[in-house]
Amino acid sequence: MPKKIIIVGGGLGGLSGAIRLARLGYDVHLYEKNETLGGKMGRIRREGFTFDTGPTLLTMPYVVEELFQFAGFNVADMLQIIPVEPVCRYFYSDSEPFDASANQKIMLRNLMKRFPKDMVNYQRFMHYAERIYNKTAPVFIYSPVHEIRKLLKWQVFQTLLTLHQIDPFRTVHQSVKRHFRDPRLVQLFDRYPTYNGSNPYHAPATLNVIPYVELGLGGYYIQGGLYTLVEAMQKAAKALNVKIRTGTEVESICHDNHRIKGVRIHGEKIDADAVLCNADVVTSHHDLIDGFHKTSKRLSRLEPSLSGLIFFWGIHGIHPHLGQHNIFFSQDYQKEFARIFQDLIPSEDPTVYVSISSKSDTGHAPEGCENWFVLINMPYLIGDQSWKAGQTALIRQAVLQKLKTCGLDIEKQIRIEKTITPGDIALRFRSNRGSIYGISSNTLNSAFKRPPNRSRQLRGLYFAGGSTHPGGGVPMCMLSGKIAAELINEFESR
Repeated sequence: MPKKIIIVGGGLGGLSGAIRLARLGYDVHLYEKNETLGGKMGRIRREGFTFDTGPTLLTMPYVVEELFQFAGFNVADMLQIIPVEPVCRYFYSDSEPFDASANQKIMLRNLMKRFPKDMVNYQRFMHYAERIYNKTAPVFIYSPVHEIRKLLKWQVFQTLLTLHQIDPFRTVHQSVKRHFRDPRLVQLFDRYPTYNGSNPYHAPATLNVIPYVELGLGGYYIQGGLYTLVEAMQKAAKALNVKIRTGTEVESICHDNHRIKGVRIHGEKIDADAVLCNADVVTSHHDLIDGFHKTSKRLSRLEPSLSGLIFFWGIHGIHPHLGQHNIFFSQDYQKEFARIFQDLIPSEDPTVYVSISSKSDTGHAPEGCENWFVLINMPYLIGDQSWKAGQTALIRQAVLQKLKTCGLDIEKQIRIEKTITPGDIALRFRSNRGSIYGISSNTLNSAFKRPPNRSRQLRGLYFAGGSTHPGGGVPMCMLSGKIAAELINEFESR
């Protein structure tokens, strides 16, 4: 009889782990407390408008392709992955927008037109970022970095011997500022640490690998919306006989004598040989795992990542000068992050991200309309994790004013509106203090502080998702499921 594995949570990490474990021959049972799978990657449909509620851009599509190939499926039969051009359109208060492209010829042409003195600097920066990727990816992305014996390889020693080449001792901002002359380009490349919820003025420059992943390897969209990835993963999981139950909340993870015994649902204990927890590691230790107060307290001291406030606006009107992905920058980026991470209050002049998937999927909005996903970086919650309704109204006005200064007076064009607040994120996804990406990467050793995929205190307990290694974002969460599944197969098949 195959060993039974219970997955707690049906986000990308849990689904990725479930698919792999089922393919390896395990009896896999997945429980998701919400009515739909996908975690923060969700979908809203209302009055002819369709919105992705989480990620809006896909990078590293080969991670998706490898998962389906491993599971025995052809990804082209399930998903249509297309490149986005431009990857992002950047708006500054004092100039015309700038298009960032993963097509190097187009990118260099755009730089020559707008930032000619930095064109060569951009090429040097991308070579530098590519070097960081080549040095770090095998160790910090694709390997279980906390499994010391797995790191005792020559490749790891090579990385350690050339540690200076991954630029760990400067901050992202310090390194970016050394590469570029124009402050607008500095601000553009300072933005990338927010992809894992971090502060460019504190995060190590090793995170300059992120712009290489997007602009070197490419930014992509999935036709139909990114939520179609969840639907495809669910289809693959069911085909592999994963038993999925939504609307079913796990109340606790059961253990005895430092060994996992199963989970408790509606007061009933369900036995399992191992548990893969896709819920936030910090809140899981606080809410689901009894008897480890010191561990829970230690994890709670780790700095959470950014949270976010999201507006979903069904807009009456077409705005041809906007791209599918748009950034409207604040005038003082350093002050914005100081307010978010140090003062723990929203910025009065926020940077605004607007994604409009109807630019690629016309069916995502009625004719003559657009679907706007509007994200503003927020501090993680403090105290009782409450979010006051008045805060939303104030930030909404700040966002509308920011857009208006850029020539977008759209308040009267809003036909429908829905909001997701940091409080909603904390409640719906059991997210630690409303963080989107788990633990921030604002310190030199943050990669090692991030909770491991295998518990050292409870045999048979494993973790996947943005709050564990290797971090947040679509490919990272999917890789966390792969790493956890491989560890389960190694330790639980004995």
